[in-house]
Amino acid sequence: MSWKSAVKDSGKGYYTLHTQELGSIPVRLFLTPNLLDQVEESIYPQIVNAASFPGVKLVAITPDVHHGYGVPIGTVLLTDADTGAVAMGPVGFDICCGMMSASSDVPVSAATPDNRLRFNREVTRRVALGPGKASHTRLKSLTQKQFEAIIRGGAAYYAQHYGERVDRTRTERDRLPVDDSWQPPWGGEGRPERGVPQLGTLGGGNHFIELQGNVGTDTLYVQLHSGSRGFGHGLATNYFRLAKQENPGIKALDLGYFTPDSPHYRNYLNAVAAGGNFAIVNRLAMFEQISLSFEEVFGRPLSLVYEISHNLVQREHHPEFGWVHVHRKGATRAFPAGYNDPQAGHPILIPGSNRDSSFILRAADQAHLSGYSVNHGSGRRMSRNAAKKGFQQDDVNAAYREVVAGGRGRRDPRRAGDDRARAGATRLDQRNGIIRASAECSARDQPHCERRRR
Repeated sequence: MSWKSAVKDSGKGYYTLHTQELGSIPVRLFLTPNLLDQVEESIYPQIVNAASFPGVKLVAITPDVHHGYGVPIGTVLLTDADTGAVAMGPVGFDICCGMMSASSDVPVSAATPDNRLRFNREVTRRVALGPGKASHTRLKSLTQKQFEAIIRGGAAYYAQHYGERVDRTRTERDRLPVDDSWQPPWGGEGRPERGVPQLGTLGGGNHFIELQGNVGTDTLYVQLHSGSRGFGHGLATNYFRLAKQENPGIKALDLGYFTPDSPHYRNYLNAVAAGGNFAIVNRLAMFEQISLSFEEVFGRPLSLVYEISHNLVQREHHPEFGWVHVHRKGATRAFPAGYNDPQAGHPILIPGSNRDSSFILRAADQAHLSGYSVNHGSGRRMSRNAAKKGFQQDDVNAAYREVVAGGRGRRDPRRAGDDRARAGATRLDQRNGIIRASAECSARDQPHCERRRR
């Protein structure tokens, strides 16, 4: 019998799930009936994993949930902030991956095939794409001392020492605090030093830079999705291994965690903060280059709409559960207006699939039901390996050339990473229904917020 037979409609915009394996842990699934039908059977053991960490208060499942590493991607996990675990699977390897969105007053009609191709070429000239690539920016040759100053000081330090080029009032944060006593595990198993030359690079997988059009204002937007690159991955790898050494009984590396009595507990939180500062500056440095590219092609500036992170663990207050550590794996913070935080009422950036619509939302008053969280929008319906087996890269490239440049040009017009292009170009990622389900379940649409791919 499927675990879905135990799912009940709460009547409050989400389903509940109660089974013997879950015990008394509340599990809320923010899904429509259609999305629930489509969820993989393999998600249930991963939900049980999420509910099994010490001190869990709530597991929330977001609309674009799919099979992940230990826990589903699209998991929001709340643990007791004073006695519970900080869990690493519900943060993941790409620490503080996140979104940026920017607007302009340039009409969509200016995005002619020639200008789309020019913009593509300008961006790829300035921003390195793909796994393992080094930066093209002024940050490509940082010393270790300069790099450490950035991962401790975040965007505030970067702006002070490298120049203020972006209005940072429209960002979730300038920095995440890092203890002075913490030191990056240079030379450790994960080799976080891989990230030193990567500030200002996109990466691969589902990371992208995309030219879009706002359907309400008929003007051009640009959206960016990227994270902490080799630095964050290296940090995560190191602490996953330490957790396994500390607790050999952990049945899978992805289920590693630290409790407050662990000597690694505070160090891991510092590592997440340092990886977060890298990711914030990484997006900021790329946005500077994208803005220069946009002005070169379209003659007008970009204005930052918002920058926001996912794949983090943060201490927050929740009206049902008190002080908690909120883990957001493939999920984004969503504080409604009136919440006790300077960013309350902030925009939520949810990208759709390749060649589909994205949305800018704001959280509804009942957002606490989902742990003040919403899906991050970069899910998929088909695995990367399945997409590679099912589709020919040349066919996907040809489809993208048509979109980007009307069929002209030799440069491969993919966003970044052949796996993402293969899955996305064939419309196999999770699509608009999931974005709309998110709006129905945990957020409310804002005027003129839908943006379509160009």
